[in-house]
Amino acid sequence: MPTTTKAPPVRGAPCWVNLLVGDLSAAQSFYAAVLGWKFDDSGTLGEGFSVALADGRPVAGIGARSPFLAAPTVWTPYFASADVDETVDRIRERGATVAVGPIAVGEGRAAIASDRDGAVFGVWEGATPVWSSGADAPPWLELWTRDAFEAALFYGEVFSWPRPGPDGIDVAYEEEQVVARVAGRPMAVLSGGAVGSAPDPRIRPRWIVHFEVDDASRAAAQADRAGGETFPAPGVRASEYVVRDPEGALFTVAEGIGGSGSGG
Repeated sequence: MPTTTKAPPVRGAPCWVNLLVGDLSAAQSFYAAVLGWKFDDSGTLGEGFSVALADGRPVAGIGARSPFLAAPTVWTPYFASADVDETVDRIRERGATVAVGPIAVGEGRAAIASDRDGAVFGVWEGATPVWSSGADAPPWLELWTRDAFEAALFYGEVFSWPRPGPDGIDVAYEEEQVVARVAGRPMAVLSGGAVGSAPDPRIRPRWIVHFEVDDASRAAAQADRAGGETFPAPGVRASEYVVRDPEGALFTVAEGIGGSGSGG
């Protein structure tokens, strides 16, 4: 069974990724086939939520979406907050939208929001499952947005980026991208160029979750066989694919992420 952290994660940093689905059993079957995950349904994150395990380590959450919640089927990164109510107020004050919450989820409290360009993200207050992918690192996160600098100002004001100190978050503008780091390790990249009105959801503003795999081509083929749809990811990586799961959620499988990512 996954354990939880003894203390909340670094405030303002990504602390979890989660997916809300209409058919939990079907989603578990799909992600087991594509990413080799197993699932703990013991209720660590609350009733109706399962924790995905890779080699026995928690890497993500998948939950059954309540018919009373208007939450989209998207992979959603959650950012740690000491006070979810205060963070939700900051989000609204800056012209963004809070779709769900704050609500109790397991031993924590959460909210789901979208930024001013429509990218969906979550806010989490409390301990999370131990998040490990590879060497105790989360999946690689990238914000595909209209204007990276403007988005960095928004998230910086909401989550106190940058911030000095032992749990500080650094923000740097590098090669037309904004890179946020915790303890020197990249936690997220913000990239511009998204088109908000585009009919293709792959190029609309969104948070991209990159899951590292040993063989991206094989994972893509498994996704196609399991009822998903795959596309070569734009950018320089040949070993990276965008996957659309059977309910429409997009994510990326990539080889050798190694703490950096490119467009998805």
